[in-house]
Amino acid sequence: MPFFIVLFVAGSALLQLQAALPSSPGWMLVPLLLLLAWLTRARRLCWVPLLALACVVGGFWWAALRADWRLADALPAAMEGRDVQIVGVIAGLPQHYERSVRFTFDVERVITADAVVPRRIALSWWGSVAKNAERGSLPELKPGERWQLTVRWRRPHGSANPHGFDYEAWLIERNIRATGTVRPKSGRRIDALVAQPAYWVQAAREKLRTRILQALPERAYAGVLAALAIGDQRAIAPDQWQTFTRTGVNHLMSISGLHVTMIAGLVFLLAYALWRRSARLTLRLPARKAAVLAGLLAAFLYTLLAGFEVPAQRTLYMLAVMAAALWMNRLGAASAVLSVALLVVVLIDPWAVLAPGFWLSFGAVAVILYVSVARIGRPHWLYAWAKTQWAVTLALVPALLAMFQQVSIISPLANALAIPVVSLGVVPLTLIGMVLPFDWVLQLAHGVMAGCGGVLEWMSRLPAAVWQQHAPPPWSVALALGGVAILLLPRGFPLRWAGLAAFLPLFLAAPPPLPEGQLQLTVLDVGHGLAVVARTRNHALLFDAGPAYGPQADAGNRMVVPYLRARGVKALDALVVSHDDIDHYGGASSVLQAVPVRQLLSSLPDLDPLPFEAAHAARCFAGQSWDWDGVRFELLHPPRDSYADTTIKDNNRSCVLRIATAKHAVLIAADIEARAELQLVAAERDALRAQVLIVPHHGSNTSSTPEFVRAVDPRIAIYPIGYRNRFGHPHVDVQARYLLAGAHVYRTDRDGAVTLLMGAGETIRVTPHRANYRRYWQNALADDPVPDPDEI
Repeated sequence: MPFFIVLFVAGSALLQLQAALPSSPGWMLVPLLLLLAWLTRARRLCWVPLLALACVVGGFWWAALRADWRLADALPAAMEGRDVQIVGVIAGLPQHYERSVRFTFDVERVITADAVVPRRIALSWWGSVAKNAERGSLPELKPGERWQLTVRWRRPHGSANPHGFDYEAWLIERNIRATGTVRPKSGRRIDALVAQPAYWVQAAREKLRTRILQALPERAYAGVLAALAIGDQRAIAPDQWQTFTRTGVNHLMSISGLHVTMIAGLVFLLAYALWRRSARLTLRLPARKAAVLAGLLAAFLYTLLAGFEVPAQRTLYMLAVMAAALWMNRLGAASAVLSVALLVVVLIDPWAVLAPGFWLSFGAVAVILYVSVARIGRPHWLYAWAKTQWAVTLALVPALLAMFQQVSIISPLANALAIPVVSLGVVPLTLIGMVLPFDWVLQLAHGVMAGCGGVLEWMSRLPAAVWQQHAPPPWSVALALGGVAILLLPRGFPLRWAGLAAFLPLFLAAPPPLPEGQLQLTVLDVGHGLAVVARTRNHALLFDAGPAYGPQADAGNRMVVPYLRARGVKALDALVVSHDDIDHYGGASSVLQAVPVRQLLSSLPDLDPLPFEAAHAARCFAGQSWDWDGVRFELLHPPRDSYADTTIKDNNRSCVLRIATAKHAVLIAADIEARAELQLVAAERDALRAQVLIVPHHGSNTSSTPEFVRAVDPRIAIYPIGYRNRFGHPHVDVQARYLLAGAHVYRTDRDGAVTLLMGAGETIRVTPHRANYRRYWQNALADDPVPDPDEI
């Protein structure tokens, strides 16, 4: 049975790799294959392949049917940008930021005539900083409240970069089918609490979160306790998340499967001990069955506290399968229980296979069973625990490197401390303290967590705490997993340690270096901003680092650094920050903190703090040039004496970089406007000519003058822009100029990251990321499709 369930899950996962949903009724193959399997089994023929194929096809079409139903609840393209009045309910905990609040909203009624909107949406409500320094004019929002709002709509859309986070997949997994912005002064609270169980649960979570934060004002780990108690992971500070990630204990710092299991286990033991003391109760219901019900009820309530999020659901379903087996006295092989739980999860949520946590959690449990079930002898509990910890750590290395390109080396030691402290100490104390009228229990929980956190912070600062590397090729991951299976065989099997050889390609199969004289240029999709990575055979340069999204989130730590790590870039030879606009400058500090940078070039003001973070910083000015591996880099702007002229706008003092191979050139023009463009045309007309142009100022009408476009004469023009950005870039007149010039146009809002490869040949290889990563849930417009990879 486990084998066929795994095949069903594989079929469901296969559907999530498709660029479009299948249109033919292929699900009808399933009963036909099942019938053929039954007939061949009756005649003692080879029925297993037919049943296996039926499972794969069944999983594929079950996921396809569910996806078709979910995609049917979509926002029509014509609704984007429109203001629509709706009535609905706040469906989750509102997340407060410096200038906004974000929340999930269940739409009950549409007031605007002829408007069609999805049932569940994600909204942002922005406030005026002038009225209130903290959250502006924003009202106090609580879960379960019914509101009438005017919303400006957007279809699901996120940045698309190689090895980046797929926001659109995250939205469809949570059945959020549109996003929007609440229009100023448009909200009206109708009801304080809608009388439905789901909203009662969310309101209770809000009260418990408030209880924790009020009991622990200004305490460093109050957000961690809120995450452990009610699953509010966003309450954890980013620097604490970094500590937990570097030490490999981040799986503990929310309502994880381990905590749900621990709470269910503790309640099971307590109920069993109390129930068996009463002969009358035991005669009515055996103590074990009563304890099973109590443990499952505890797991269910704790999962509700987590907001019934997907990771906690997975554990609840697994415990429910085990509880059912115990109740019916049919507890068989542990692998059968695990596989049935796997089937239940995928049947209820076919998109679970998109989450790394799905594979890591089920994989960890499978490894624990592999090294503990059906083994001869009963080792000492300490040895068994150490062996299990070693096995899980080793087995997850291939998956962690494939998904995140990093793995915590000190994870076994950190988990040895954190698992008992957090699961058996902090979590129970927090849950008890939330319902008691005095604060000292929560304060005790915080003290225990602070002590554990202090040790974890020390561990995370160790130089060798984390191993980071390039993204390994898929075949090396599969080979390493086979090596894990060999290494974890029981003692006595010959050549077990030969499994280590299967790990070598995971680390050694690095991306091949570029040939001498070749340039790879990637314009990352960072929203409305600019970040360009230029790589030669032995060197790498980053031009701008994208925008800042908030106090702790920016394109540097969200997109640039993960991309560099996945590509195997361990250090930057140069970072060029063109000017101090936040959409170019915002992620630079995060890059400097995460990646060694040998030189920073910028046009930043004298007192700007960023240059002080770099090992070596200097101003950019026209005339600077260098050669790397047969590729020439040359700064064309600004003039050196322009820094003394205070009348020049920052945009017009942007660094302008030209990169040239033997046959091709790229011009990165940052945010220069008409004045700087005409200066360049007059002073550097011959040097401006380039086959590839990163369009200045994101396609604003203040730039891309006809004289500049003619001087550059680009074969390829790339707009680095955000989806439906508020500036309306690129301007229609600018688009017309580049089309008239005969340029092939790419834009990051439509195409995602754009990678160009140019060398000794006459053509340039252009690869839009969305062309290589097409998925059925992506927001694609039929009248403006993503272009295929091409030679131009």
